[in-house]
Amino acid sequence: MKSEEEKIKKDKIENEKPEKIKKEKKSKEEKKQAKEEKKKMKAEKKKAKKEKKEANKFVQTMKRKWLIDGSRTLSLVLLILAAFLGINTGMKVLDLTPIDLTQEKLYTLTDESKERVKDIDKDVHIYFVGYTDDNADLTLAKQYKDANEKIVAEAVDAESRPDLVEKYGIEDTGSSGIIVECGDRSKVLTATDLVTYDATTYETISIAEEKITSAIISVTTDDIPKVYFLEGYSSFTLDYNLYYLNVYLQNEITEVDTLNMISEGKVPDDCDTLVITSPSQDFNDETKTAIIDYINRGGNILWLNAKILNAVDLPNVNEILALYGVNPFEVGAIRETDSSRMVANSPDLIIPNLGSSKITEDLYSNGVIFANPTKININTDGLEDLKVVETDLATTSESAYFRTDFNNSSATAAEGEETGSFLVGAELEKTITEANEESGTAAVTSTLIIYGENYFISDYPFTQDSQYSAIQVSSYNKDLVLNSLAYLSDREEDITARKSTGTVTYTATEQQDTIVKIIIFTIPVLIILAGLIVWQKRRRKK
Repeated sequence: MKSEEEKIKKDKIENEKPEKIKKEKKSKEEKKQAKEEKKKMKAEKKKAKKEKKEANKFVQTMKRKWLIDGSRTLSLVLLILAAFLGINTGMKVLDLTPIDLTQEKLYTLTDESKERVKDIDKDVHIYFVGYTDDNADLTLAKQYKDANEKIVAEAVDAESRPDLVEKYGIEDTGSSGIIVECGDRSKVLTATDLVTYDATTYETISIAEEKITSAIISVTTDDIPKVYFLEGYSSFTLDYNLYYLNVYLQNEITEVDTLNMISEGKVPDDCDTLVITSPSQDFNDETKTAIIDYINRGGNILWLNAKILNAVDLPNVNEILALYGVNPFEVGAIRETDSSRMVANSPDLIIPNLGSSKITEDLYSNGVIFANPTKININTDGLEDLKVVETDLATTSESAYFRTDFNNSSATAAEGEETGSFLVGAELEKTITEANEESGTAAVTSTLIIYGENYFISDYPFTQDSQYSAIQVSSYNKDLVLNSLAYLSDREEDITARKSTGTVTYTATEQQDTIVKIIIFTIPVLIILAGLIVWQKRRRKK
């Protein structure tokens, strides 16, 4: 019985053995497969990590080799600063022109100035006494050397050059000044000479380039024209309504003075051009005689005449104009109806057509703006007898009309008002004495340039809402009158389209200057220190 039970038990074990072996074999295979998959995943992870490492190799290198090591980080910062300082020092040594990113090119010498100084054959030295090398005006002045190697600008210390301070009396201006010197001739400028101010907006306007260029030409030119403004007969004066024109003239190679006939009794012999502005009362007989004598000597005149609002008897004034074939001015003002020849659809602000002449050839055809000009009436039939040759400088469109009734506010011509193209600017050359070839005598001529406008170069704004004077609004207004004076003074080389001086420059206060320096220097240092502190904290946490 027992043996039978053992036999059954044995058979049962034998039967279960293959099943167990089978299960053990299956478990082994599953483990092997899992191991292979794990190995495969590990290989893939390692590969991905390697690829990521290679993709960020530069960043990882910087992170491990530079950023982790504080001393190397500091070295990198110092290297960058050294490179920056080295580049700046190199630019100073090489005296390179700085890159001017300002829209108005405030720190770049214009081509006009370079053209005017390029042929100077005398040594010119510009001393900036009491200025530092980083001064913007000095940087500008150094650029003259690019146009002419004979012109040198440098900053000098008042203590090291007491001879300059003593010779030119710079101590009276706070131990600083700009000396433009050529041989025995010199001109001293102060910081205030290089700027002007807008009385309405209180903005600072830089005229440094014009002043320095003018000074260079002044000390190298033997013949400087002199312009006199007749005073006592007009409300347009250099001190009051023509202040900006006076500033611009001072920037030119021109000496400017006023002429009072009561005290002088004659037009001075050194007068190259006499300027007469909108006479509101008649000349006395002495003034008339003195001006006629000046004309007969070959003197030239620039005549600016604003619109006539009320009839005034001006027989002596009209007698002088008649010498050139100009008829008396009439009461009235010109208005436009052609929208292309007016400003902002205002019939009072007229854009005249400029004629072909030396005076206007460099000016933008639509750049000049006249405010209610008056018409210039020429006695064309009598010009030949007067030995006068006329050249039109400025005219209105055919759509203009001459308003005589100022109570009429309509934008079109009223019945009886004259319409058509009107002359508003002219050159009239009068021959006083014919040339004589046998005796070798040259001809004597007198030229009158006349504009039926005066407001266009005045301190008056075009409109009540405008913050700027008429001469500031359009730089070509300024150019037209300055070109006319240059032409009459026989200085055709000064006829051009000038750089506008209406650019507003930034003048920092002491507090503002400190803030700017903090932003430039202190903040970067603080950022570097903050980076080092953060790095130290992270290092300690590790």
